[in-house]
Amino acid sequence: MGPLLILGAGRMGGALISGWRLAGLFAPQDLMIRDPHPGDEAQAAIAQGALHNPDSAAMGRAKVVLLAVKPQLWRAAAAEVSQALASDAVIISIAAGVGSDDISRAFGGRAVARIMPTTAAAIGQGTASLYAADGHAADLARRLFSAVGAVVELETEALMHAATATSGSAPAYLYAFVEALEAAGVRAGLSKEASGTLARATISGAAALLAQSGAEPAELRRQVTSPGGTTQAALEVLMGPEGLGPLLERAVAAATDRSRVLGA
Repeated sequence: MGPLLILGAGRMGGALISGWRLAGLFAPQDLMIRDPHPGDEAQAAIAQGALHNPDSAAMGRAKVVLLAVKPQLWRAAAAEVSQALASDAVIISIAAGVGSDDISRAFGGRAVARIMPTTAAAIGQGTASLYAADGHAADLARRLFSAVGAVVELETEALMHAATATSGSAPAYLYAFVEALEAAGVRAGLSKEASGTLARATISGAAALLAQSGAEPAELRRQVTSPGGTTQAALEVLMGPEGLGPLLERAVAAATDRSRVLGA
């Protein structure tokens, strides 16, 4: 795929750098990182040979450009580099909510693929939602992100808002759940250390079983729920009228709406 230019190497950009290097997709010398304050992963790649803040001539060699700045900064990033890029460079954007037509115009009409990844890409277990109208851009994005996890291709770009809310933001939902579960264990009498160990190990193990078994979540839930037992008592709260179902529906709707606002 040739040299990769990364615009923005914060938490998500850094996670992708780690995942791609772990997968052997890029050597540090294949990476160009444009960021005034790169994160730890990017700094490690720079120390091993990645080019930091490349000049126009170097950026002109990039075949793929990863737009990984915050959504509020993407237009400035595009204006700073667009003139230097090769005409056939492909733009792959992870900027939440920003439409591919707007991105293409800002980058001089170049082909665009939109991706919404998760930070687990750093360990090769990410998830990415993909939309691209251009076949070549879609192929490049698929190759890049399938190297660090699962890729789901969307039929229409409008679905990116829902995909962002359902997947891109969802790791934070899980972390918030674990945080709340730990706190509830402490309130029930466990020490903070014991509650933390139990909650984290249990959720990690359950997630691994879900991934490896191929069973439906509802079936796995039934398998650990004895009629009239402790799990059923808890689930009557969690799955009640004000439980997880309605709560997550509102959460996903709020994130979807915010994604639309960011792209406006």
